[in-house]
Amino acid sequence: MKKLISVSLVLVMFLLTVFSCTKENEQELGTGFTCETSNMTYAKSIQPILESFCFGCHGRGLSQNGINFDTHAGVKAVVDNGKLVGAISHASGFVAMPQSAPKLSDCNIKKIKSWVDAGAPNN
Repeated sequence: MKKLISVSLVLVMFLLTVFSCTKENEQELGTGFTCETSNMTYAKSIQPILESFCFGCHGRGLSQNGINFDTHAGVKAVVDNGKLVGAISHASGFVAMPQSAPKLSDCNIKKIKSWVDAGAPNN
């Protein structure tokens, strides 16, 4: 029993270490990380963020509340109605996204805003 507890404790410590020290929170740690927001492309910059943080409810065939991010057109519809940036920014009057999860990093929000400000191109 003690061995099981020890192994479990080591596993928990390992997982905490791996998931707490990510590039996402480097800027909060003051490690000199700079957030690059110029030349954002849908395929290389935005889609990976959406896949990581939004597809659990709004991707892979899921369409929670009629929102589906499987295609650029689906994302663009939420950009065009003004809900994407409001939701991820946790702005007043919007449902904060992702629900039941931490807010996106400031860098990821800046990347999405930059892409939206450029017209949310399918590039």
